[in-house]
Amino acid sequence: MIYEPLTMNNTTTPKVAIIMGSKSDLNVMQDAADVLAELSVEYEITVVSAHRTPDRMFSYARAAADRGIKVIIAGAGGAAHLPGMVASLTHLPVIGVPVKSSNSIDGWDSILSILQMPNGIPVATVALNAAKNAGILAAQILSTGDEYLVKNLIDFKENLKKKVEESAREMEGEE
Repeated sequence: MIYEPLTMNNTTTPKVAIIMGSKSDLNVMQDAADVLAELSVEYEITVVSAHRTPDRMFSYARAAADRGIKVIIAGAGGAAHLPGMVASLTHLPVIGVPVKSSNSIDGWDSILSILQMPNGIPVATVALNAAKNAGILAAQILSTGDEYLVKNLIDFKENLKKKVEESAREMEGEE
């Protein structure tokens, strides 16, 4: 193998791959890792650049399913070719995270590069810098065959509801 992904732990095979075009994207992509860990979904995380390491990208994408990966989350800024190129190389679902980078056109270049895929090469696209939503979506995809994960997702969303209700009570002075 030409890559050594970091896994959540070394006890089980990761189900989700989180990849990004540059280590500078980690500040955004860490949100996907955090929510997957919260939901008890095994993941791996690494850098795979479509432009600077195309051979690595090809081998990574082509080997992912054989290694047990079920969903790939790919974050990229600027031209943002990584999600689409990976989707062209695998049958696995790919979730694209547009990242607002330092050389970005306010993030629009990344959004449109990931969103405007040709027919036959779909990439599910979340909002700019919304890696947390990508992690949740990956978990929802996996939950179609995992009742334990269904329970974790229900609990997660119930906690979101409780936080909003608590905020409303605080704002309304009903502590």
